[in-house]
Amino acid sequence: MKKNANEQKPPVTTTDAGIPAASDEYSLSVGANGPLLMQDHYVIQKMAQFNRERVPERVVHAKGSGAFGYFEVTADVRQWTNAAFLNTVGKRTPVLARFSTVAGELGSADTVRDPRGFALKFYTEEGNYDLVGNNTPIFFVRDPSKFQDFIHSQKRMPDTDMRSNNAQWDFWSLSPESIHQVTFLMSDRGTPRTYRHMNGYSSHTFMWINAEGKKCWVKYHFKTEQGIENFTDAEAKAMTAQDPDFHRRDLRESINKKNYPVWRLEMQIMPFEDSANYRFNPFDLTKVWPHKDYPPITIGRLVLDRNPENFFAQIEQASFEPANMVPGIGPSPDKMLLGRLFSYPDTHRHRIGVNYLQLPVNQPHVEVHSYNKDGAMRYRHNGNQPVYAPNSYGGPQADSERYADPGWFVSGDIVRTAYVPHAEDNDFVQPGNLYRHVLTPTEREHLASNIVGHLGHPDVERSVQERALKLWHLVDADLGSRIAKGLGMTSPKVLSTSSD
Repeated sequence: MKKNANEQKPPVTTTDAGIPAASDEYSLSVGANGPLLMQDHYVIQKMAQFNRERVPERVVHAKGSGAFGYFEVTADVRQWTNAAFLNTVGKRTPVLARFSTVAGELGSADTVRDPRGFALKFYTEEGNYDLVGNNTPIFFVRDPSKFQDFIHSQKRMPDTDMRSNNAQWDFWSLSPESIHQVTFLMSDRGTPRTYRHMNGYSSHTFMWINAEGKKCWVKYHFKTEQGIENFTDAEAKAMTAQDPDFHRRDLRESINKKNYPVWRLEMQIMPFEDSANYRFNPFDLTKVWPHKDYPPITIGRLVLDRNPENFFAQIEQASFEPANMVPGIGPSPDKMLLGRLFSYPDTHRHRIGVNYLQLPVNQPHVEVHSYNKDGAMRYRHNGNQPVYAPNSYGGPQADSERYADPGWFVSGDIVRTAYVPHAEDNDFVQPGNLYRHVLTPTEREHLASNIVGHLGHPDVERSVQERALKLWHLVDADLGSRIAKGLGMTSPKVLSTSSD
């Protein structure tokens, strides 16, 4: 991965058919913040190819654990959504939860520095509702065209089959939008003590629709009632050697002892009209909504009280897909979310088969009336019922009035474009505020130390370190100076963009 000594101009990126690509970073959308288009063959090809890179373990989130439980409604939310599983205070819905690390393989250690997946499957009376999030409220990129490249930078390199700190920092330092998530990752929050002692977030923005058709935008925050607890970098590394299955073991043993983990669900709710004139793009996955603008509202609780009886059948074969949204809930213009609506079910079809939804752990707890048929390992079928629509023989019929597709108005030119941040909320404001106003002095010290240790790895080239250091100075001058000192480098002269 060394630069060519002659600094030759790189070749033009192409599709796998050799056709020159228009962009490495931006998907084709209607306007800068509009929905993505299926005609973007290159991005579809990137996602489909990426989903088939590993057989049979998950391409990402391979190592994990999970348990069953229930979600209980504790507040009346009918003013915001008509989702049936949320329509009555006290109502309980069966749930499957899966927690995971992102970059490691099946045999990797639980306590490495990595985001943690936080995926939920609600077995509702209107079908499965899947909420696929992380223990972070933000993410590294905001366009699905860059997701595959981001993961490649975190995985093993093709020549050495080893992970590369240089590749990670090269990607991050060339993608300033990632700095917020990297700040989170390099803090002690990047090494949670257990799955029970971390929060879970939808990260994405979703749409809720009530019985009258009124819409709003929402974010999900599952707050641990066990309290936030993290390992220091040294503690996490020690546990990696002592017990690589520490998180998996802790979750199972806690439930066996009836010490059931609980999370409180808090919602941030934005009136539908607010999004048009909000001070930054509220669908940007690299940003949070400040709580002072949209205070969290508690609506329910998640309880895990049953361990899987067979790990492979119930956890390894579990499939979660953001496209599974029940009536009363819909997507938002978040480009990453829209890309994931395709990517997740596509990877499941590859990894566990086209009929993965007929596996017991993935089956909805309601009858299925579908015109899909055949395929490997198909178990359930419709007998002599019609396999096409429309038909004259009593086959199922869609109800476009009762179950209309949720949506929003868009217009604009078809473009590939970078997100243009608001002057008051660029990519460095929120991570700077996280450093200055959220982290304690000890946590700030640990953050700087963790960055120095990771960025100072012997395989990270000096030019990559210098580029990364400039970004940290844009986040906060004090943080940048601490990192520079730790690396034995001179602080770059850059204009601060920090804002309180």
